[in-house]
Amino acid sequence: MKYNPCFHLLSVLWIQCFLVCSSAIAIRNLATDQSALILFKDGIVDPQNVLANSWTASTSVCKWVGVSCGVIHERVVALNLTGNIPPHLANLSFLHSLDLSSNHFYGHLPPELGHLHRLRVIELSFNGLSGEIPSWLGNLHRVNILKMRSNSFAGTIPRTLVNMSNLEILDLGFNQLFGQ
Repeated sequence: MKYNPCFHLLSVLWIQCFLVCSSAIAIRNLATDQSALILFKDGIVDPQNVLANSWTASTSVCKWVGVSCGVIHERVVALNLTGNIPPHLANLSFLHSLDLSSNHFYGHLPPELGHLHRLRVIELSFNGLSGEIPSWLGNLHRVNILKMRSNSFAGTIPRTLVNMSNLEILDLGFNQLFGQ
């Protein structure tokens, strides 16, 4: 087969276009994650200014304190932070681990978190969360660890939790739960 410089040039241009487009998509998606985390940061009590100094626009979200990103998609996949739990966390569509245990979170869990279908770990123990345990948790089929011990949840355990087919660890102890 004879060498064709036009074919070679087109191949190189196509590869460069693919890389630029892929980078643009990754940057836009990471910008979505950054926006969600900035909104989250606004509700956090940060007396040491750890997040204020770390979470800056000049630094990649993947290098922020308390944030872990995936290798393949370069999206936020895990958080270990403190503060309020705002509905904006649902914009972190690649999140697979949410560990907000041993903090001072309070109030109800936002129903928007029920859209985080990649979650595998939910650790919310030792906070001041209240209300009923949300039935939408049963829609998170990939979760294998659900720990919400030592909060102020009240009422019955929703039957929808039986839909969590991968659930291996369930810890709801030290709440005001009743029923069968």
